[in-house]
Amino acid sequence: MSTEPVGSNDLVLRPATTDDAEQLTELYIATRRAAEPAMPPQLHSAESVLAHTTGEIVEKEVWVAESDEILGFATLDRAFLDALYVGPDHQGFGIGTALLDLAKARRPDGFALWVFASNAPARGFYRRHGLVELEHTDGFANEERSPDVRMAWPGADPIAFLRRQIDEVDDDLALVLARRFALTATVQGYKSRPGQEGRDPARERQIAQKMVERMSGHASGLDADALGRIMHAIITESLDAYESGQGRPAPRERGGSDER
Repeated sequence: MSTEPVGSNDLVLRPATTDDAEQLTELYIATRRAAEPAMPPQLHSAESVLAHTTGEIVEKEVWVAESDEILGFATLDRAFLDALYVGPDHQGFGIGTALLDLAKARRPDGFALWVFASNAPARGFYRRHGLVELEHTDGFANEERSPDVRMAWPGADPIAFLRRQIDEVDDDLALVLARRFALTATVQGYKSRPGQEGRDPARERQIAQKMVERMSGHASGLDADALGRIMHAIITESLDAYESGQGRPAPRERGGSDER
């Protein structure tokens, strides 16, 4: 394998085909292995990676960088950069920059990506190219269970991009608040003192503390006092709505033998 620098005139960026799947698999495995311990070991067999890579080429937008051989690749899926890998022998020659610039051109409105928190070289690379860190997690959602960071290139109109991100979170938040209100209203039918009269300050403090613990790996910036105020407002509004008759559950039937 050649390790000579590749000039910009020699580098070709093109869409991947399924004929490239085997080479992309080998490049991915070699790059992940060379990146340890900055990246945790990948967990799948070569056969599994090959099947996954083939599916990605069919279902998503995969681009390869090549000059006589494939040197790197990038995978785009809607507003996400799912992958960007450059073979370990070809890093530092501008190939990653070329692939990232291609992603920016293909997604002018912006895109996000995930990077392992421990992968300082990758995080530095993305920051140098204008990406920002949006979210830190404890790795609960990735296979490796390794802390990660959601980064984003906010596109030509960063405010519009970030507002779209906020809108997506608000959509999720609206559904979660609706579920919580429904549960708050339902539990009142089982309490000896329903509504505002039956509030339990100790439990509310416990709820806020549990939320702090759950969010500890996410760098939220919200402490127990702040979450306590937020939850106090949510519970107050939910109980006010319950007492006014909004969302009040049907009375529970008591007794009777025809239970279903």
